[in-house]
Amino acid sequence: LPLGRCVVMGWIVLIVFTMLARIKSENQTCKLIGQTGFMEFSKEGDLMIGGIVSMASTRKLFDNGYQELPTYYCKKELKFARTMIFTVEEINRDAVLLPGLTLGYRLFNGCGTENLIHKRMGGCLRVTVSHLSTCACLSDRRHFPTFFRTVPSDRFQISGLVQLLKYFDWRWVGVIYSIGTYSEEGTAEFVQGAKKEGICVEYILPFSRKSDKTVIAIVEALRTSTSKVVLLYASLFYTKLLLPKLEAYNITGKQWVGTEAWITQGDLASAERKSILQGAMGLALPKTSIPGLGEYLLSLKPSDEPHSAIIKAFWEKFFDCSFSPSNTSVLCTGAEDLTTVSSDYTDVAYFREENNVYKSVYSVAYALHSLLQCQNGSNPTTGNFFLLYMIVALSVVNSFTDAPDCFLCPPEFWPNEERNRCLPKPTEFLSYKEIMGALLTAVSIIGVFLSLLISTVFWTHKETPIVRANNSELSFLLLFSVKLCFLCSLTFIGRPTEWSCMLRHTAFGITFVLCISCVLGKTVLVLMAFRATLPGTNIMKWVGPVQLRLGVLCFTLIQVLICILWLTINPPFPNKNMKHYKDRIILECALGSPIGFWSVLGYIGLLAILCFVLAFLARKLPDTFNEAKLITFSMLIFCAVWITFIPAYVSSPGKFTVAVEIFAILASSFGLLVCIFIPKCYVIIFHPQQNSKKHLALKVPQKAAI
Repeated sequence: LPLGRCVVMGWIVLIVFTMLARIKSENQTCKLIGQTGFMEFSKEGDLMIGGIVSMASTRKLFDNGYQELPTYYCKKELKFARTMIFTVEEINRDAVLLPGLTLGYRLFNGCGTENLIHKRMGGCLRVTVSHLSTCACLSDRRHFPTFFRTVPSDRFQISGLVQLLKYFDWRWVGVIYSIGTYSEEGTAEFVQGAKKEGICVEYILPFSRKSDKTVIAIVEALRTSTSKVVLLYASLFYTKLLLPKLEAYNITGKQWVGTEAWITQGDLASAERKSILQGAMGLALPKTSIPGLGEYLLSLKPSDEPHSAIIKAFWEKFFDCSFSPSNTSVLCTGAEDLTTVSSDYTDVAYFREENNVYKSVYSVAYALHSLLQCQNGSNPTTGNFFLLYMIVALSVVNSFTDAPDCFLCPPEFWPNEERNRCLPKPTEFLSYKEIMGALLTAVSIIGVFLSLLISTVFWTHKETPIVRANNSELSFLLLFSVKLCFLCSLTFIGRPTEWSCMLRHTAFGITFVLCISCVLGKTVLVLMAFRATLPGTNIMKWVGPVQLRLGVLCFTLIQVLICILWLTINPPFPNKNMKHYKDRIILECALGSPIGFWSVLGYIGLLAILCFVLAFLARKLPDTFNEAKLITFSMLIFCAVWITFIPAYVSSPGKFTVAVEIFAILASSFGLLVCIFIPKCYVIIFHPQQNSKKHLALKVPQKAAI
């Protein structure tokens, strides 16, 4: 019964509407006003290319008795349409690409439902080649087998946004997105990518133009959230709707990050508007130049298409004039100069989206070229052969200065003073040519020379008691290791390389352990020599030359093993440090494994402390040539230098970090050389009478010296 009632009611409504329609049309005839294609944007050719442009981005609908077309225009879409025509004409002038054939074009309005292109193009070959459709969903070949594009998928943009946040170490962000496939799917992928890189999302809020509740929720989140970075993933249309609403609430202190859909739209962040987006960052399509296109776009005149209502509408909008006499505006002459107008259309200094249109048409031409090659030179049948591409409107032009575009310089570059070019950042490292590097090099060479001089003095007096005391073999080995310490400081100067980075820290670690091992052997020898003077003690048989050599070798081999593990697992490597300074690059040796570096230093420190403690205990033992006091002073200097080194090393900027490490090496090396050997050289040269067995026998039993 209910179904029967519905059928009866349906017939009644249909009869009523039919009667009304007949009464309305008794004295009228129906006809199609206009046409689905823009015929002023069409040209016949052997092969036809169809283009879809959304000319009706804004429209005024009014009751005009269906006698006129609605008013609509879009300057950006006109630029795309003219770019397509320019490209087709350029291809037709190429005698090699499509020999014997000419391309034609027909542009259709892609706005609303009036473009029924699929009904007019039956029997055509349909491939859509888009220049601005970035949705990652379109990469699915199962659902979109004939879709191609000359613009990157949003997956690349999302990856770039994540890396941008990671580069600036922005780990705590909020996300605002607009309703729609572009933003919803992009936001979901961004959240997944951010999570993988350790970036946390505090909130994810949608914006809908149909609900004020979404705006209230966004404002509340911006005011109460702790994250200072906000990603606005929205189309230009939604961005322009949202911004005025947010600016009314005077929200400040947020770093906005944007997508390519709006980040290059300069008027959004103009100083006049005092926009919250001033300082916003994001990704944009690369800009390029297309020879001849700028001149072609600016050469447009209404007389070129005298019957085009669209060109006239654009012209009236450009110059604020009218082709029809009017009391409110001046009369258009058609001779006005487009170069005097500042708009999206007349901005021809560079091209972003237009370049993708250019490449889209060329991709069609090259596809046809390949098709002709496959047909062994025979021309395909002329006529209805259409290859479609879709043009989607997008924003252009942004300016943080007076430059027409603002973009982030690559990490290794820095803007010039005018901020209109990216220049390579200067590199900084401790060089032999600069004063500080030259001075440290000179001090190192002086240290080596002084060590050689002392070695010569000791060698010429090697049979004297003062040289033989406390094992002359250890003395010569210590002098040799000190020379190596001075020389290893030179590896820290100069441009870091893979080999120098591995050599400088390992050579330093091994030579210093060899040094401290020799000093430790001398300290143990003093203690054992005193013990040997006690009645009934035969301890010296356990501390002979062989045992001392083995001790030095074992201590050094432990450090060698630590260095080998460090170099094998995660060795030091040359690195470009761009985080410490924004305007220059520091060339440095990264530690690789910090554990390896601090293990090497820690082992040296452990031996130094042990040596200091033993020397301190033996400092008052009776012995004319007792080195314990000298060793105590040298180890005190050594430990003080390296304890001071740690905070200085961590806090020093750039090349001064290397200079601090070199200074620590030189200071501790000079401490060992001066404290242990200079007093003996003084006795040998200036008081030779004290360097005798007779003088030694007066104070110490002979068997105390080895």
